[in-house]
Amino acid sequence: EASLSQPSSLSVNVGDTVRITCSGGGYGSYAWYQQKVPGSGPVTLIYSNNQRPSGIPSRFSGSTSGSTNTLTITGVQAEDEAVYFCGGWDSSSGSWHGDIER
Repeated sequence: EASLSQPSSLSVNVGDTVRITCSGGGYGSYAWYQQKVPGSGPVTLIYSNNQRPSGIPSRFSGSTSGSTNTLTITGVQAEDEAVYFCGGWDSSSGSWHGDIER
């Protein structure tokens, strides 16, 4: 079964450009989610590999190369401290798979 993996944590400074990678699976469509408060619903940052929903700041962007999808935060802000999830759509099984970055 295909799976996704991310580093378990990142430590960055305000103003840095941060890249979080999500690799494995070779899925056709990836998404990124942000959860600031444990137990709360996640916010969709990126869907369909590189699409940003209305209201999401332009500092968040997504890109795909091969089986790796990358979330880039350009000029990270203090309020971006959160748990980040990546998800991949497995068309063969019709299901989502995911992993977490803190």
